[in-house]
Amino acid sequence: MIKWAIVTIYFAAMLLLGCVASRKIKNVSDYIVGGRNLGFWMFVMLVMASTTSGMTLLGVSGLGFAAGWPTIWEQIFVPLACAFSISIFGYRIWLAARENGYLTVQDFLAHRYGSNAVRTISSIVVLVTCIIYLTGQYTAIAIVLTWLFDIPRNYALVVAAAIVVVYVILGGLYAVAWTTFVQGMAIIAGILLTAPFIISAAGGIEHINSVLASIDPNMVEPFYPQMHPPYAGYAFATPFFILSFFFLLSFGLASAPHVINNVLTAKNEKDFKWSPLVVFVIYAVIMYLIKLTGFAARAMHEEGIIKVPSPDYAYIAALEAVMPEAIFPVFAVVVLAAVMSTTDRLMLTIGSTVGWDIYKNVLKKTASDAEVTFVSRIAIVVTAVGTVLLALNPPKLLAFIIWMGIGIMLSTFVAPILLGLYWRRATKEGAIASMVLGFAASLLFGYWHKFVSPLPAHFSLFSFAISVFAMVAVSLLTGPVEAPLKEKDSQAA
Repeated sequence: MIKWAIVTIYFAAMLLLGCVASRKIKNVSDYIVGGRNLGFWMFVMLVMASTTSGMTLLGVSGLGFAAGWPTIWEQIFVPLACAFSISIFGYRIWLAARENGYLTVQDFLAHRYGSNAVRTISSIVVLVTCIIYLTGQYTAIAIVLTWLFDIPRNYALVVAAAIVVVYVILGGLYAVAWTTFVQGMAIIAGILLTAPFIISAAGGIEHINSVLASIDPNMVEPFYPQMHPPYAGYAFATPFFILSFFFLLSFGLASAPHVINNVLTAKNEKDFKWSPLVVFVIYAVIMYLIKLTGFAARAMHEEGIIKVPSPDYAYIAALEAVMPEAIFPVFAVVVLAAVMSTTDRLMLTIGSTVGWDIYKNVLKKTASDAEVTFVSRIAIVVTAVGTVLLALNPPKLLAFIIWMGIGIMLSTFVAPILLGLYWRRATKEGAIASMVLGFAASLLFGYWHKFVSPLPAHFSLFSFAISVFAMVAVSLLTGPVEAPLKEKDSQAA
């Protein structure tokens, strides 16, 4: 009964915030970017929590459980993604948005390259990647709820999806921001309180390392030996793979629409000065502690203290073992908060892409704010149903679902956005070639890696290289955009 009561209170609180936020929705700008009125800490928490997904708690600890210290690089690259999203990508986009009224990153791309074709292509890719990413989030939600309540997976998925859909539909970005702030604080407090207990219960860092080394001495090294194929399935984190990991996470995640769109919500230019450092430090500490809980769970599993059915269950299995039965559900809510803080942002990104970018700017330019908001809400409901169905039978390791989505983002968005911001010679033809070839190559290399023959690095490194080459080569072969951005935008940037 305690479990049900605590989780019910949490869900009810999220719905209440959604209802309150709905009163602030006056137009489509309020719904999509919160009226561009978020303060510093709300902005920081929104950026951080948008990347604090099921991957962060379940996936990160699961990777630590499965592969040990060579996966620690993730704890640097993901916080870097938050900092890069604000500083390298976000600041210049925010400056241009201040003058041109962008509501999505697709607005920037369409304006920068003077092409609605760029908007259409990027919007299609946004939908594909967000659906893949959402499947991973619902998988994480199902893991938590089935573990807590021993209920069928499909019940867990439907309940969680319904809660998120309702408060996002009601309050848009305001609901996402307010719930994310609460969820973000819960994540920070929960990890800081639980990780030391889990590590201590496993015997401390020194003992944990000795157990990992007894399994495989390379588990306590910074990376696995460079060989292809790796000598074991878990030994994938070789130097070459880690290089691809850097680009995948630090740049791919930074350019993810559900992350980069957050910069459009910032209220003041001065918020961009310290927010990259603040979000990096907070997130790096949290990510490091989560990874250590994965190591601790592996040590406890090997010594028979706990039983972990699969790596993705490492954190919650360890948490249940060290927390009193009456308190465990309180901290289990932390896992739900981590998952839902990204799920709601993904939902809103999908809704704004369909309603604003496709319906308003491609199909019906005369559409009113009310129509755009309505279409966005319908898109959110339809997507929720589809992704829940996909999440009924996902791949075994949650991390790989998330990496698939990020890999497509890296291969599709980084070159057009980054070169569009910093290289005046970039053209719409280059952007189209880069997005189309990068997207197609990511699907091809991803399929090859998964079903034909594993590659020596993450598949996205190869498709990203193709995307960059296409962007530069085609841009040099075609005429420049006449007026990419207003002159004062680029000077300010």
